[in-house]
Amino acid sequence: MSQSTLQTAIKEELLSRIKSGHYTEGEKFPTEYALCEEFDVSRTTVRGALNQLTTEGYLVRQQGRGTFVAGKKVRQTLSHTPNNYAAQLAVQGKRGQVSLIDLSVVSANAQLADVFTVDEQAPIQKIERIRHADGEPTQYEVSFIPWQIAPGITKDQAEHSLFQTLAEVHDVHVAKTTEALEIALADERISDLLDCPLGTPCFYIETVTEDASGKTIEYSRSYFRGDKTSFVIERSYA
Repeated sequence: MSQSTLQTAIKEELLSRIKSGHYTEGEKFPTEYALCEEFDVSRTTVRGALNQLTTEGYLVRQQGRGTFVAGKKVRQTLSHTPNNYAAQLAVQGKRGQVSLIDLSVVSANAQLADVFTVDEQAPIQKIERIRHADGEPTQYEVSFIPWQIAPGITKDQAEHSLFQTLAEVHDVHVAKTTEALEIALADERISDLLDCPLGTPCFYIETVTEDASGKTIEYSRSYFRGDKTSFVIERSYA
């Protein structure tokens, strides 16, 4: 068996142990030496498996202390859910928090004019936020909402649910969202905002939100830390 095949097999076995609870959150992980002895492989092979698990967010290294099992990733549901971010986290035993970076009005550029079917230079509200789980930044989001749809969104509203604000304050109701997901590497700004190393793999999602008439009422771009987030997609065939 080649070294790369061995490395993958060991990584999958260790990951299985983490997911099953054999190694628990916050527990110190076995040393490279101990794992070499257990699997009867070289340190290079073990180190490669541990590096993969660290990159994927299942292990964390603490200088001078060793390697530990990371906290569970935040689960985000991409299919229909009535729960907002805080509610989804609460179900997982985590505390959600939203930090507002910027709330401003910008002029629609060509892309935004096309998304919202408005004139270029039309006023668009821009809301930049960071979402936290148990105090740790996991998501950066910038949302755009036309002024004519929901004028004067406040700081307090921006720090809570935008969809709830649209419904309760402006009688604008979400009927459909279309989300496009891809992988992106954290650039300097994203790594700074999400407190992660430059080049960290992130989930990048663009979302277009429509009302029942098919009118676009919100557009957003989000970066989720790949080592702190997992996604669940539910499909119903009933």
